[in-house]
Amino acid sequence: MNNKNSAEEKNIVVNRRAQHDYFILQRYEAGIALKGTEVKSLREGKANLVDSYATIKNGEVWLLNAHISEYKQGNINNHEPTRDRKLLLKKNEIRKLLGKIKEKGLTLIPLRFYFKKGKVKVELALAKGKKTFDKRETIAKKDFQREQERRVKF
Repeated sequence: MNNKNSAEEKNIVVNRRAQHDYFILQRYEAGIALKGTEVKSLREGKANLVDSYATIKNGEVWLLNAHISEYKQGNINNHEPTRDRKLLLKKNEIRKLLGKIKEKGLTLIPLRFYFKKGKVKVELALAKGKKTFDKRETIAKKDFQREQERRVKF
């Protein structure tokens, strides 16, 4: 994948919970099929990726439980906030993902929505869920690292 947060990319929303709850094994960039009011709402930053995940149905990747708020200036044709959205990936990427998802304990989760050259993109991650002791271990490492940085400053 290209440089993270390059000049042409602008984050819309980031799933901070994903780093805490999952081991990120691999990242993918996917397009997403959206309605006009969804894009307008995303431009305002009105989205939430907590508890959302992706699944493969009939050879297509779908994003489930992602919340994009209704557009305030929208009319009766406004979108449903938590509808299933199709993700756009190449067939060979989908085949690889399908094989990896069938492995025990792996899942697809969205890490962030961002704009790239005017298009909305989703950063997907192939991830493995952390157990409680893994989460505690990660927190302990972060605390230790933070303490070391404080000591270096003084």
